[in-house]
Amino acid sequence: MVLLAKAALGLGGTLVLAGAYTMREGVIRIDVDEYRSGGSHVHMWVPAAAIPMAMHFVPEKCLHNAAFQAREAMPILHALVKELKKYPDAEFVQIDDKSEHVRIRTHGGKLQIDVDAPDQKAHVLCPLSTIEDVTSQLEERGPAA
Repeated sequence: MVLLAKAALGLGGTLVLAGAYTMREGVIRIDVDEYRSGGSHVHMWVPAAAIPMAMHFVPEKCLHNAAFQAREAMPILHALVKELKKYPDAEFVQIDDKSEHVRIRTHGGKLQIDVDAPDQKAHVLCPLSTIEDVTSQLEERGPAA
C-alpha cells in the first residue's frame, strides 16, 4: 500500500512539474468568430512552450521549405521581436472607425492583435518569446542562405 502511495505521489508530482514547465511561457490564444451564415467559430488555447517543442517533430523537408519561403522576412521578424521585447506594454496601432476597431499592441510580453468588424472578430495573443523561439529554430534548421 505504501509503495502504491509513493508511486501515485511520484506520478502526481511529475504531472505538476510537466504542467508548470509547459505553461511557463503562457498560452497562445486564437479566437475567430464570423457572423454570417455558415461562418466559422474557432477558439484555440495552446501552451506556448508546446510550439517550439512540436517543431522538433516536423520533418526536415518541411522546415527547409518553410525557412526558404520565409528567408527574406526572417531578419526583419527577428529584429522586430527583439525590439518588441523592449516595450512589454505598448500600443502600436489603434484604429477606431464607426464599425471597425483594430488594435495591435504588446501587453505583458505578449503580442496582442484584436480586430472587431461587423461581420467578424479576431483576437490573437502570443508570447514574444515563442515567436523568437520559432524564428530561431527556422533559422537554425533551415537551408543555408
